[in-house]
Amino acid sequence: MEKIRVAFPTNDRKTVEEHFGHCKEFAVYEIVNGELTSTEYLTSPAHTPGALPNFLATKSVNTIISGGMGQKAIDIFQSNKIEVVLSVKGSIESNLKNFIDGILVSKNEPCSHNHDHNCNH
Repeated sequence: MEKIRVAFPTNDRKTVEEHFGHCKEFAVYEIVNGELTSTEYLTSPAHTPGALPNFLATKSVNTIISGGMGQKAIDIFQSNKIEVVLSVKGSIESNLKNFIDGILVSKNEPCSHNHDHNCNH
């Protein structure tokens, strides 16, 4: 049995937040053998360095799908053996379907942050 947990940052439970550090919560989907089996919403902890990747690791997340994030967050996710899929926009539902179907494409380009957290997605 293949079971994975996929998280999307969101502010409205419908669309992917373009920068995971700015989300109110994470939509977490459990997929068993290619079938969606459950959905839960986790309130995001305060955005401090390393907090969000470590939080999702404690929730047994295997994949994070987001518009973007910085290299430090990517490194922390990868050190926790969590797959990072970046440059994703739009509907969570359609992106989740594409992920399950194996056709979601990640550019894996980290944000280049300046002090006011502007990202170009």
